[in-house]
Amino acid sequence: MTMPADPWETDRLDLAGYLARLGVPERAPSRAALDELHEAHVRTFTFDNLDVLLDQHRGVDLDPVQAKFVGRGRGGYCFEHSTIFAAALQRLGYDVRRRLGRVGDPGAGTQQGRTHMVVEVLLDDERLLCDTGFGTSRLRPIALADGAEDDYLGWRHQVRRTPDGGWGLLRHRDGAWELTHTTDELDVLPVDVAMGHHWTSTFPGSHFRSGLMLARHLPDRHVVVTGETVTVRRPGQPTEHRDLADGELQDWLGVLDVPLTWDEETRLLKRVAALRG
Repeated sequence: MTMPADPWETDRLDLAGYLARLGVPERAPSRAALDELHEAHVRTFTFDNLDVLLDQHRGVDLDPVQAKFVGRGRGGYCFEHSTIFAAALQRLGYDVRRRLGRVGDPGAGTQQGRTHMVVEVLLDDERLLCDTGFGTSRLRPIALADGAEDDYLGWRHQVRRTPDGGWGLLRHRDGAWELTHTTDELDVLPVDVAMGHHWTSTFPGSHFRSGLMLARHLPDRHVVVTGETVTVRRPGQPTEHRDLADGELQDWLGVLDVPLTWDEETRLLKRVAALRG
């Protein structure tokens, strides 16, 4: 069987529709254009596992992802965000590499699978990390260079080399640097993404199966809503963390502008209530 010239089939992307959804024009590759696209993507789409909880996830191939993101304005998790973002960059003429990594600190004693996906861009001889599909996603790319730091609108991040030759992304939180995830430099094929998604969305022990995760960057804050809690972060201010009140989830679906059908919202509220016990 002959592999297609582009195994990611980026020619299938409705690029005009994607850019229209983001509200940005098509521009030639540049750092300013990449920054604009990255921030627009993160602010437009939620990070969430709603379709996993609703048992209606159609997979992470480009066609179902763009039907969801471009067609409906819905969000998803890293495999979906990075799949469509990488496809758009590729179509726009950027030099793109897809990468996989592990969430959390491997030195903390817990073993994590390669279930996070990011996009690397080579632009003007500089390697850049694009991370549009993390729960607390960056708003713009950061240089893949040991010790590189970025402070954008008060959101501070740093990149460090890991002992195995990969990269760690850290965020500044409560006066200290916290490792959010690590990525490696192994080649990634569509089957790798499909396998990671399959485990994440079906394995009984996956936290994507056992609880709600819904997050979005709003103009003045970043909000994370689970089935149990609400977390609000503002740059330079203490993190607000409290229990989710009974009946409050429906309000957050409106505040975070999650375009669910009536049936989807009804089933989601019922599923979350069941998980809360």
